[in-house]
Amino acid sequence: MVTQKAGGTANKSADQLEEFTHYRSLLFAIAYRMLGSVMDAEDMVQETFIRWQNSSDRDIKSVKSYLSTVVTRLCIDRLRSARVQREQYVGTWLPEPVVTDSSLASSASDPSAAAELADTLTMAVLVLLEHLSPVERAVFLLHEAFGYDYAEIGRIVDKSAVNCRQIGRRARQHLAARRPRYQASHQHQEQLTRQFLQACNYGDVPGLLDLLAKDISLWSDGGGKVAACLTPLHGEVKVARFLQAIYRRNQRLGRTYKAELVWVNGEPGILYKWDGHIETVVALTIADRRIQELYFVRNPDKLQRISK
Repeated sequence: MVTQKAGGTANKSADQLEEFTHYRSLLFAIAYRMLGSVMDAEDMVQETFIRWQNSSDRDIKSVKSYLSTVVTRLCIDRLRSARVQREQYVGTWLPEPVVTDSSLASSASDPSAAAELADTLTMAVLVLLEHLSPVERAVFLLHEAFGYDYAEIGRIVDKSAVNCRQIGRRARQHLAARRPRYQASHQHQEQLTRQFLQACNYGDVPGLLDLLAKDISLWSDGGGKVAACLTPLHGEVKVARFLQAIYRRNQRLGRTYKAELVWVNGEPGILYKWDGHIETVVALTIADRRIQELYFVRNPDKLQRISK
C-alpha cells in the first residue's frame, strides 16, 4: 500500500521495501562496474532508494526497470564529474578492489558470489572501461553483464534501440582489441599467482621472467598518499627489476609483509599486510600462460573497506 505525502512523495509499504532489498545487489553490481568505487556505488544505491521511496506507484510499471534506470543515470552523471577529478588525480587511477574469499570452492558454491565473479568485474576490464564514454560504458555493461535488451537499454539511457546496438558493438570492438585472446583457467591462474608470490618473496628475477609476458604492464595507484609509480611500467625486464627493487628495499628496512592469496575482482590476487594493516592489494591478469598485467592498489582510501 502506498500513501501519498504532501508534495507528491510516497511512503512504501513493508512489502515494497522488501522488493527494493531484492534488487539492491543488482543495483550495487551495476553501480560498482560503472564507477569502479565501492563507496560511490553505495552512495548511488542509497540515492536510488531515496528517489524510489519518494516516487508514486502510478509512474512505475516495472520496479526493476525503474530502479535500473535511476541508478544508471545517476552513475552516468557521477562519471561525467569524476572525469575531471581523475584528470587531476596524482599518478595512475585504478578501481577500488573488491576482495573476497580465497577459496575457489567456497566462491563457486555460492550462486550470488558466482554472479559477482563475472568477467566484467575483473580489474583489467574495469580499467579498459575507463576508455569508454559514460553512456558507452552503461550500454556495454547493461547488455553484456546484466542481459538487458537494447530496447530496454534505450529507455534507460534515452536513446533508440538501434543507436544502443551500434554503441554496444563499438564498445565490444574497442575492448576486444585491447584484451588477451586466450584466458587462463582459474586453476592455472591460481598456480601462477602462487609462483609469482614466491618469486617476489625472494627477489627472484629469473623466476619472474619465466612468469611475465614480454609486453607486461604494471600500474600502481597510491593516490599521492603513499609511494607508487606515477606512470605505468612496460616490459618484462623493467617490471621484474622493479619487483626486485621492492624486495631489496623491504630487506634493507627489515620489513616482512604478511601475504595472502585472495580473490581480487573475481580473479586470484595478493593482499599484503604490514603490522596488521592492509598496505597493498595486487590484481593479476593472466592469459596465454603468462602474467599480462599487474595492478598494485596502494591508496589507503581504496583499501579501508576491505574486511580481512
